[in-house]
Amino acid sequence: MPADLRAQIGKKRPFDSPEEEAYLNILRTGSEMDAAFARLFRRHGLTHSTYNALRILRGHQPEGAASSIIGGQLVSRVPDVTRLVDRLVEAGLAERGRAGDDRRVVKVRITREGLALLARLDRPVRELHVRQLGHLTRADLAMLSALLARARERCGPETGSAARSAHRRRSSTTL
Repeated sequence: MPADLRAQIGKKRPFDSPEEEAYLNILRTGSEMDAAFARLFRRHGLTHSTYNALRILRGHQPEGAASSIIGGQLVSRVPDVTRLVDRLVEAGLAERGRAGDDRRVVKVRITREGLALLARLDRPVRELHVRQLGHLTRADLAMLSALLARARERCGPETGSAARSAHRRRSSTTL
C-alpha cells in the first residue's frame, strides 16, 4: 500500500491545505488502526467502547464508578453511556449497585468475568500496539503524542466559527 495519502485515496489534485492533509491523515490512520482493534474485540464479543469502559472500571475497582464518570473517561464519546453499561451488565462483565455512603448514587463495578476477559486481552492489545507503532522510536512516539494533544486542544466546542459566535455573544452582552 502506498505511504502517500493522496495515492492511497486516489486523490489526483493536491490537498487544499496542509491542515486538510493532516486531518485526513489522522482520520485514515485512526480508521486503519481502529479496524484491527475492532476485529480483536469482536472475537471477544466487545466493541472498542465496551472494552474501554471495562478498562475504566478496572481502574476504579473495587469501589466502581458512576456512569457519568465512565462517560467522561471514554476515549471515544458515546451518546448513551447507560445503554453501554446495560450491555456490560447483560453480558455479566459488570454489575450495578448502590454506593454504601449515598444510596442515591449507582456505581458500576467490573465483575470477575470482566476482569478475566481483560486479562485475556491485555497481551493481544499490547502486541497490536507494538505491531502498529513499534517501528517508531520512543522520541517519535512522544512527538506524535504531543502533536496530537496540541491538535486536540483546538477540537472542543469553542473553536472556529463556534468560538467566534460565542465571542460575539459575550462581546455584545452588557451588564
